[in-house]
This record gives sequence, C-alpha cells and structure tokens, in this order.
Amino acid sequence: MPRAGLSPASVTEAGALLADEVGFDQLSMGLLAERLGVKTPALYNHVTSQAHLAHRIAILAMTEVADAIRDATQGRAGSDALTAGAQAMRMYVREHPGRYAAGNAARPTGPDDPLMAAAGRVIASWAAMLRGYRLDPDQEIHALRMLRSMLHGFATLEAAGGFQIDTSVDDSFTWMINFIDHGLQATTATPGQQRPSPADTHRR
Repeated sequence: MPRAGLSPASVTEAGALLADEVGFDQLSMGLLAERLGVKTPALYNHVTSQAHLAHRIAILAMTEVADAIRDATQGRAGSDALTAGAQAMRMYVREHPGRYAAGNAARPTGPDDPLMAAAGRVIASWAAMLRGYRLDPDQEIHALRMLRSMLHGFATLEAAGGFQIDTSVDDSFTWMINFIDHGLQATTATPGQQRPSPADTHRR
C-alpha cells in the first residue's frame, strides 16, 4: 500500500529539493527514500523508476522557469523585458540548480509528453522577451537560440561556481544583457535608420 501522505507530486517535489541540494547527478531513489523516511520500494508506488522521477522533475522545472520569466516580464517590453526575464532565469538556476539540470537533461517521450508543453512555455517566455525588438520572422529562431545559449551558459556556470576571477559577476551579467540588447537593436535597425535608444525601446 502507498505510504499515507506521499503522492507522485510530493515525491517529485521532494526529489527536486534533494536534487537542488546534492546535485542532479547525485540524486538516487535510495537517497530520496532515506530523506522521506521510507524504504526505497515504497517510492515505486508513486514513480515507476528513477528515470520516471527525473522526468517528472524536469517537467516541474520547465514549468517553474516559464512561470518565473512570465511573471518577471509581464507588462514590460524591449530591453526592460529582456533584463527582467534574464534576471529571473538567472535567479531560478542559482536557487534550483539540480532541478534545472534535470530539465535540460530530459527528452520528450512523444508528442503527448507534458514535457513538450512545459518546454514550449519556456520558449514562449523567451519569445515574449524578444517581442519588443520587432525582429524579422526569419531571424527569430536565431535570436532565440542565441538568447538561450547565453543565458543558460552564464547561469549554469555561475551556479557551478565557474566564475573565479575577482570581478563582480553582477556587473558581468549586466554587461552581457546590454550587449544582447544592443545587438538586437542593431539587427532591427534598417540601413540609414538610427538605432533606437534603450529609452525608446522601453516605450514600445
């Protein structure tokens, strides 16, 4: 019989918390069972395997990332939305490195996999961050890939303690976002057209 008080959702949340604490690569069913105060076989009443647990954590993480970016960018546009959304993602990865790693390691099992919908919401959140720049449709996918690569790279390096030089990491992050902002503004400017200032972008 399943242990009273445990459910697929509560086991997933406990697994996500543990992954954040010990690292996704160190997460195991045995360690999670010990944390929950049950025997390992009891977990299989709620998740079918460690791979299933990892997949559920990935869906949770992608949903949370999408929500964090959406909440941060609501009512904002242009560089203001970019800055707020990027900072929200950075903070999420810093606070939840294990579950974020699970989200990046997971692959959809099919078109009906909830991971597809969750990942789609993250992409939609990034797209919303870029909407104020009025990119040409042919360039949107390139901009999305660039944004994902730069934010993911910075955030995961920071979470792993990869920045050792004695220079403000916050200043480096601001520099990177300004660099992205200027590049996007330059991309949308037509020949002979003056590139809009950040203040103009905010008013879009």
